[in-house]
Amino acid sequence: MKKINLIIVLALALFACKNEPKQEEVNLEANRAKSYDQNDGFITLRGEFVYYGDAAVLQTANEIYGVVIDQNMHQLDKQVKAYKKEDTDMVPVTVRVREFEKNEGEEGWQYRVEIKEILKVEAPDPESKDVIKLAK
Repeated sequence: MKKINLIIVLALALFACKNEPKQEEVNLEANRAKSYDQNDGFITLRGEFVYYGDAAVLQTANEIYGVVIDQNMHQLDKQVKAYKKEDTDMVPVTVRVREFEKNEGEEGWQYRVEIKEILKVEAPDPESKDVIKLAK
């Protein structure tokens, strides 16, 4: 009788454990799905963001985008500043954007993005060794 009770308790404990994703992961996946399902022309991009001087750049794994400097970009820059050690540090972000080509004769990257929604701002990887510093 004790063995049966032990087996039942262990079975209940095993089935009671759930591997639920974190709420943040659920929200990010929902926003990604939203980008594809809405057909609103916006896309979700994950990359590293930097705003320095008069230029804002979003670098993804495959492309580098010039970022339109507007209210949403400044809001993202405020959130990113908490993770920067130096002004030129790039910070990982996930944003919903409108992508378009730059005008002919205009300087800058071939593609530009206008930030429509900030989904996530992350701390940079401290183990990353892809930083180049110039000394005088």
